[in-house]
Amino acid sequence: MKSNLLIITALESELSRAVLPPGVGIIYSGIGKVNAALMTYQAIEEFEPKRIINFGTAGKVNLDLHGLLEIGQVIQRDMQTEPLAPRGQTPFCPRPQVYRSPGGIHMCGTGDSFVTAHDPWLQEQGVDVVDMELFAIAATAYQFQIPWQSFKYITDDANTQSGNDWQEKVNDGQDAFLLKLKELL
Repeated sequence: MKSNLLIITALESELSRAVLPPGVGIIYSGIGKVNAALMTYQAIEEFEPKRIINFGTAGKVNLDLHGLLEIGQVIQRDMQTEPLAPRGQTPFCPRPQVYRSPGGIHMCGTGDSFVTAHDPWLQEQGVDVVDMELFAIAATAYQFQIPWQSFKYITDDANTQSGNDWQEKVNDGQDAFLLKLKELL
């Protein structure tokens, strides 16, 4: 089944299928880069979308930010293979180390960990928010030459309280994203 627009979200608790406009498809990837890559690949094969939108929650590194943000670029924050390559870069990989969206000004750092402490490297790279799926979604979309956009709702301050804050606010961004989605359609 072909789809012009496909939304990829990690969990149904972040965005309920029931609130989406008719004709808008959604795939729940699960948490983490491996799950996101596999489900994005499967969704592309099944739905042949013309555009992918990722919506999800994020922890903020830039303390001045809040609410719903459009992401302009994404890097890997947990690829650490020194001395083979600098942090954030996959050694011997011909694909980009940074994926860029056609919109947005904020940078996301993706990794397979829940950020609960200050990491100076994130600030050095200009990372605004952290998540656990976007780099894999963007890399898979790039592989299939499908444009992507991402909107992240800030739920926590990427500190020791992040786990509790995220659980309390995991669904708080749904209404803001639905308003943005109306603009995009």
